[in-house]
Amino acid sequence: MPADPSANPSANPSANPFANPFANPFACPVTASPRLLAQVLVPLALVLGACTPTVGQRVPLGQSGFADYQRETSDWVATHRQYVAQDDAARQAETDWNSPREWRPAGTPQGGVLLVHGLGDSPWSFTDIGEQLARQGYLARTVLLPGHGTRPADMLYARLADWQRVVGEQARILQDDVRRHAGPAAPVWLGGFSTGANLVTDYAYDHPAIAGLLLFSPAFRVGNGQVWLTPLIAWAKPWLTPTDSRQRPQQNAVRYLTVPTNGFAQFYRSSQTVQRQISVGYYDKPVFMVVAQHDSVLDAPGLLDVFHRRFRHPDSRLVWYGTLPPGPAATDSRIQQRPDRLPEYRISQFSHMGVLFSPGNPVYGEQGSLRMCWNGQSATAMASCLANETVWYSDWGYQETGKAHARLTFNPYFDWQAGLMAQVMQATAPQAAP
Repeated sequence: MPADPSANPSANPSANPFANPFANPFACPVTASPRLLAQVLVPLALVLGACTPTVGQRVPLGQSGFADYQRETSDWVATHRQYVAQDDAARQAETDWNSPREWRPAGTPQGGVLLVHGLGDSPWSFTDIGEQLARQGYLARTVLLPGHGTRPADMLYARLADWQRVVGEQARILQDDVRRHAGPAAPVWLGGFSTGANLVTDYAYDHPAIAGLLLFSPAFRVGNGQVWLTPLIAWAKPWLTPTDSRQRPQQNAVRYLTVPTNGFAQFYRSSQTVQRQISVGYYDKPVFMVVAQHDSVLDAPGLLDVFHRRFRHPDSRLVWYGTLPPGPAATDSRIQQRPDRLPEYRISQFSHMGVLFSPGNPVYGEQGSLRMCWNGQSATAMASCLANETVWYSDWGYQETGKAHARLTFNPYFDWQAGLMAQVMQATAPQAAP
């Protein structure tokens, strides 16, 4: 399998706020007041944004069936991808990992699940969860959000409307396919990771036929208070991170490592859209939600509050990796807590992305082909990681004396988590006739 391209170990990633795209998406401090910036930049952003070509005008959308969507999107990836691998077999693997995928159950499906990846990621995010869902009897599918899967520069023209469009199109297609084979009562769920969770939650609020939600590290709220500026500055500063691959790789086999400012802008718009939905009403269907206390991207306590106050269904469950903070949510019996410091796995804390993957995942697992050493630590620690020395695992930015930390990209609780997910989904399973 293709190896993760390494960054320059002589650089100091702990001094670079852009190594984690959400850690600090600004190349320089903002000294003007937010009000002044808004007065100056909003009109310019509206004018320039109106005449910007979109990736949605080029990527394949509008298909009437999943097979056509999958084939046309895979062809698009193969034609436009900037490959990491050099040989044909490894390049084909990259194409497959970045293309929409389907997992079919052994018999007639009891329902369907559409899975949507996050910003800079790919359908590979759900490779383990998709397999689990098929074993549980569901027809599971992934999508590729426009601007993803090829090269980071393609995100320069991505639009939230295109992301919403592909979710809506494929959700309707999945509903039709499942009900054709399993009957009108068969439930269709939506699942999402990070930005993908924003997209599916927004859609589910407006489409009551959706049976429930599977939300992994949902990005309703983020810890960075300046991300609101990205829609205003994207036209003037297209990149917030260096794009010289000699200093930092642009992408690995399954995700972007650098995202244009416009990508963050579309993410921010997705978070605002879903926050409006959540602020005005409860979601009354079952929700399975996973959050890590030490997630460096999200406002984890804020997400805990959203689950407790807005996702009120009695069968909903929140998996919380870490220590629950004091407050009303701490007594919510629907919340399942597990410690996130696991010395037996050399895990110091859980990460934003690690909740998705089994320890046996061939790319991100314990023995996987990719190790993410660019993790907000010292140059010495990163060099140790790149040299394949013994490392610990954490989210972005965690440092501990005497230890080098790679990004945690697998979840030791994965099987337990999948079992709890199955219990939540059983609440909407069709009941057999007496």
